[in-house]
Amino acid sequence: MAAQSTVYQLYADKLFAVCLKYSSNYQDAEDNLQDSFMIIFEKIKQYNHKGSFEGWLKRVTVNTVLQKYRVKSPLKNVSDFSDELETEEEFNIEDTAFNVDVLLGFIQQLPDQYRLVFNLYVLDDYAHKDIAEMLGISVGTSKSNLSRARKILKDQLEMHQKTTVND
Repeated sequence: MAAQSTVYQLYADKLFAVCLKYSSNYQDAEDNLQDSFMIIFEKIKQYNHKGSFEGWLKRVTVNTVLQKYRVKSPLKNVSDFSDELETEEEFNIEDTAFNVDVLLGFIQQLPDQYRLVFNLYVLDDYAHKDIAEMLGISVGTSKSNLSRARKILKDQLEMHQKTTVND
């Protein structure tokens, strides 16, 4: 119990940030953190000391959250929009200055399938092939969902920028 408490105290904030990134709201993030720690403590003997312990904890947390979304509302494949992807103007978040809370709020408002793909690809640097396997979707669907997420975020950030400039 003491060791579990220590692990929780050391990593809860970092893992909560991961949960918040993948969840649609604060309460879901809290629930996902709780579920993640339950699984972490249940499977801690599976950690084989390859790579960092924190990295293992984060992988368990991400997988826990993704599993909940797969069960709650299975992500559906959509047709491949490769033409749309090729013509889409690249929007680079790093080129703009936004409050992190504002950006996180917009990311959390994305539909589940777009938010999950966006976070995995942009924030966690997974390849579309890996995302497709993790979410049980096609590579084309992963690419399409990323494209749509970027478009939604771009529109929201542009609108936010216009409203804050006019204020």
